Amino acid sequence: MSTELRRLRNYIAGEFRDAADGRTTEVVNPATGEAYATAPLSGQADVDAAMTAAAAAFPGWRDTTPAERQKALLKIADAFEERAEELIAAEVENTGKPIGLTRSEEIPPMVDQIRFFAGAARMLEGRSAGEYMEGMTSMIRREPVGVCAQVAPWNYPMMMAVWKFAPAIAAGNTVVLKPSDTTPASTVLIAEILGSILPKGVFNVICGDRETGRMMVEHPVPAMASITGSVRAGIQVAGSAAKDVKRVHLELGGKAPVVVFEDTDIAKAVEDISVAGFFNAGQDCTAACRVLVHEAIHDEFVAALAKAAADARTGMPDDEDVLFGPLNNPDQLAQVEGFIERLPAHARVEAGGKRVGDKGFFFAPTVVSGVRQDDEIIQKEVFGPVITVQSFRDEDQAVEWANGVEYALASSVWTKDHARAMRMSKKLDFGCVWINTHIPLVAEMPHGGFKKSGYGKDLSGYGFEDYTRIKHVMTSLDG
Repeated sequence: MSTELRRLRNYIAGEFRDAADGRTTEVVNPATGEAYATAPLSGQADVDAAMTAAAAAFPGWRDTTPAERQKALLKIADAFEERAEELIAAEVENTGKPIGLTRSEEIPPMVDQIRFFAGAARMLEGRSAGEYMEGMTSMIRREPVGVCAQVAPWNYPMMMAVWKFAPAIAAGNTVVLKPSDTTPASTVLIAEILGSILPKGVFNVICGDRETGRMMVEHPVPAMASITGSVRAGIQVAGSAAKDVKRVHLELGGKAPVVVFEDTDIAKAVEDISVAGFFNAGQDCTAACRVLVHEAIHDEFVAALAKAAADARTGMPDDEDVLFGPLNNPDQLAQVEGFIERLPAHARVEAGGKRVGDKGFFFAPTVVSGVRQDDEIIQKEVFGPVITVQSFRDEDQAVEWANGVEYALASSVWTKDHARAMRMSKKLDFGCVWINTHIPLVAEMPHGGFKKSGYGKDLSGYGFEDYTRIKHVMTSLDG
């Protein structure tokens, strides 16, 4: 007997709607491999409607005071707390993540981040007004950029939606947000929550695929396009936005080096690195996926990391003992399997390396040693629960190999030598360098990378300023 699928809908101009042409796609729970909902496959008419709604709402929202925007965001944060269990249920269905970890690791930071941007709305700073030319006073205005077209990824659909809408709305912009086609459920619920607080048209959600996202970015209305996704997607967005010189905000892939020196506490480093590498099934652009270990402790470290991987578990969302859930979709499972199948002969799988079960998209925690700098698995993003280990001889080689990839998002250094840690933090070409830890984020500090990891910052005052524009106003003192 077939189960009726839940019907998700777009949220445009304060109301839920099907796609104009009625097209839908099925949404699959990664833990079961079975469809649980349908979502609109939005086309040009839906994009036009959402952009029209956002444009119509912009003047009114732009002209609200920072205090009014702060009040709205604080109400949203409170609503997220009140409806946390609904958000968790939607996100778990979206992603297959463990229920307990979603409750403890995602809801609190999301609420905190919304509250941070509520405060940031009232803290825009700029140069003081002054007379830089005789008889003239100059001042700086910071203004919202306008309508923002935003595309969120499938690895953290709920949290990345917050990272998109919170700074944009705090700055006085209006938003059209598209979740990934594989994970729309929590974003549609977020639309319901925000719709009860914000004026209609300030926040809009349209579901769809890559083509929908392309239509959003190429649409003439948005002043800014923001995407969290792959390097391929970022390049396409930047190219599309260039046609009418839209502002672009890109948070793309990562291949985080984890540089472990010989004076490190191996047991503690292995415990922390294994969690940072396998959490969320390694589907994190800052995951501790590429470990470089000093040759003096290499063998001991690999043995300990392999044991940690063997002890870690993946499984169903309601299993309280699992560290992570499934990969997001069958294509991602195939991608991870492909990296393992194509390993060169000199590489060794120390733990894992295979799919778990035949239901859902689970993959075992995996450690691969013996890899070389030019190997595919070192140079390309796996985005799965796979940690590679290389052996380095000295600090210079560690820096060369750590920087020797096209990504530059996050990194970490593990040592008791303070001076060495400071040297490494200077030399590592990454947007974030953690020392003796890996992966913690706070709302007050920026998140974003260099090179092919993109540009622009999420979180922090820097992320807030990305959603503003600067205007110079000069007035004559002669009246």
